[in-house]
Amino acid sequence: MANYPSGDFVIQSEVKTAGFVPAVWSDEIVAAYKKNLVVANLMKKMNFKGKKGDTVYFPAPVRGSAAAKVVETAVTMQQETGTQITVSIDKHYEYSRMIEDLAEVQALSSLRRFYTDDAGYALATRIDTDLLGLTSKAQGGSGTTAFNKAVLGGDGSTNYVAASNNESALTDAGIRKVIQTLDDQDVPMDGRFLVIPPVARNTLLGLARFTEQAFVGNGTAISSGNIGNIYGTSVYVSTNCPTTSGSGGARIAVMAHPEYGVLVEQTGVRVQTQYKQEYLGTLLTADAIYGVGELRDKSAVAIAIPA
Repeated sequence: MANYPSGDFVIQSEVKTAGFVPAVWSDEIVAAYKKNLVVANLMKKMNFKGKKGDTVYFPAPVRGSAAAKVVETAVTMQQETGTQITVSIDKHYEYSRMIEDLAEVQALSSLRRFYTDDAGYALATRIDTDLLGLTSKAQGGSGTTAFNKAVLGGDGSTNYVAASNNESALTDAGIRKVIQTLDDQDVPMDGRFLVIPPVARNTLLGLARFTEQAFVGNGTAISSGNIGNIYGTSVYVSTNCPTTSGSGGARIAVMAHPEYGVLVEQTGVRVQTQYKQEYLGTLLTADAIYGVGELRDKSAVAIAIPA
């Protein structure tokens, strides 16, 4: 048997294990997941990690009003007429890869980066898609892909009808009308956002109000998907915007306040590895258990635009 210097043996060992360290994979997948989230970073988020149960109840109080105080008379007691909102933690998605020993030994670090980025992106996409899908319920919508309470991008008030394909491109007037709808329903202005599909970005770039420096700010992206703001509302681009049912299908943009919906994370992104001798490889699985729910129905408006 050949005698190898101990230094050579250590070098070979490092090469074999350098590309696959479970802790490194976990950190990188979680980082990629956070980087690719768009809507989940805008809406309300609740940490339910480590807790048992599959349902969360949120109180939904209604606004009160001020009453005139009459001298030497008791204050006016207001009856609590709020309800509670139920959010089910019923979603479990996973991303798995089998990394065979041969690949572990020979693969470049770029392969690891692809897997970690891909896992984070896949889970972030799924969660953002579920949150955007909630907007089918906004303004009393049916919660189906027909988006029967969505308004047209052209005027911001006419209801979208899937069978008629009456969707229209965003206009300055349409955006202002949607803003007015939220104003009329006492939705706070602070934190409002507009999420649009890529096709609508091209439309926005043709609107003078969007391209003026006063509305766009410094013209640089400040966070994932952010492309500026219009009328004080931050604008984000997401490929996860829903497509409606019906022939052709429209794309759905949404203007909302963070209190519109909630993401309840029971595990966050969990990364596990297990060596599988029968495959001579390591199984890598990233998964997330969570739920999404609508909290304040009037705090969002779905907008139908051409695909």
